Amino acid sequence: MKALITGASSGIGRDIARVLSTKGYDLILVARRLDRLEELKKELSCDVQTISLDLAQEESCFRLYDLVKDQEIDMLINNAGFAVYGEFDQTDLAKELELIHTNIKAVHILMKLFLQDFKQRNRGYILNVASSAAFLPGPLMATYYASKAYVLRLTEAVHKELQKTDSKVYVGALCPGPVHTEFEQNAKITFGVKALNSPYVARYTVDRMLKHKRVIIPGILMKAAFIFTKILPQKILLHFLYKLQKEKFV
Repeated sequence: MKALITGASSGIGRDIARVLSTKGYDLILVARRLDRLEELKKELSCDVQTISLDLAQEESCFRLYDLVKDQEIDMLINNAGFAVYGEFDQTDLAKELELIHTNIKAVHILMKLFLQDFKQRNRGYILNVASSAAFLPGPLMATYYASKAYVLRLTEAVHKELQKTDSKVYVGALCPGPVHTEFEQNAKITFGVKALNSPYVARYTVDRMLKHKRVIIPGILMKAAFIFTKILPQKILLHFLYKLQKEKFV
């Protein structure tokens, strides 16, 4: 069995690689930082291939597929992504476009290309890493929240398409809340609620993915928060969310 993981140099992607390596998967690890991938490769006991690409570049997504399409990939973990914090009119447009290319475009391209292969074989797993941010609009992180909403809705729609055709291919979305990773430092934020540790999230995610759960939400707190988003009026939720986001700024 072989799994391809993007954004594998740190955080959830790195820890999912560690979990899958204990379950008999060989790995193809993708990220910009090759040195980090090589460090991870040394600690894993499975067969590991490392590829350095910037998936914010559209051509890199197609290049990645071309590099691995002749290998029989059983699982795709679409994990590459990052956030930008600040008021929408003041955040850097170039950085936001890079975010859109990474969080949306790369996920969309890789999901489509590998899904076509998986459907031909009638097996395979695709996990798209979204976020609890997908459940609501996100003042002060507007573009990031919108990007994760795209990932979640796309995943849910394709999941239903596969279900209706009795396909054995799995497509699901991971929607974690705050997790202690380099994400905080890169976005220059501190979390307003207690964060989960990344190894736990990775173990929980792989377990639920292999059980074909459509939307994976680690942690009791985030499960409760998801229920509240369905109950409380959005006006109240947005007021609370703005206040919470404001407190994140480092």
